[in-house]
Amino acid sequence: MPTSRSYQDACGIARALDVVGERWALLVVRELLLGPQRFSDLRSGLPGASSNLVADRLRELAGRGVIRRRRLAPPAASWVYELTDWGRELEPIVLALGGWGLTVPLPATPTTLSATSVLLFLRGSARPDPQAPATYRLELDDQVWTVRTVAGRAHIQPGEPADADASLRTDPRTLNALLENPDLLADAISDGSAAAAGDLPALRRLLRAVTSPAA
Repeated sequence: MPTSRSYQDACGIARALDVVGERWALLVVRELLLGPQRFSDLRSGLPGASSNLVADRLRELAGRGVIRRRRLAPPAASWVYELTDWGRELEPIVLALGGWGLTVPLPATPTTLSATSVLLFLRGSARPDPQAPATYRLELDDQVWTVRTVAGRAHIQPGEPADADASLRTDPRTLNALLENPDLLADAISDGSAAAAGDLPALRRLLRAVTSPAA
């Protein structure tokens, strides 16, 4: 059931935690940082949370004004969740928390790694050649993303690109490994853990544009 618990503390930190401090709440926010998501997409990105729990967090966050639910225009006409302008202000906070968390030891296996997590890392760490803009189609766990490199930055949003210079279909863990070591691309294609098409040199440039250790 949705919770209305409060710390009853006037401090701004406590008041913020009253809104986003429940378990899974900030991870729901994380999953929405790159754009609107359907409920099924959120469940896929948060496999450790039950459907009821995700639904509770969504109701709470919507009730607090952090997210909203809307119907996409036809022909899609499906319902999606997205951050409000106020909810979007959480982005630098969540990303800073993620950077701090990279110093925390990994939990015991098995662990999960969502597509959004890896793509946020790619967006934040990639420094592509500003003289070589490109558009990529990434398919991770049956969800399609558009990656555009413009003016030395990577821009990522859910959905099909109108056109793409190159495409890559894989899973989040494999993409994470490729960002750590782009030289593994040929092996990943050979063993079937990744499929690539189009301008492969451009795809390799994207993988090599990452300037930090993988997520």
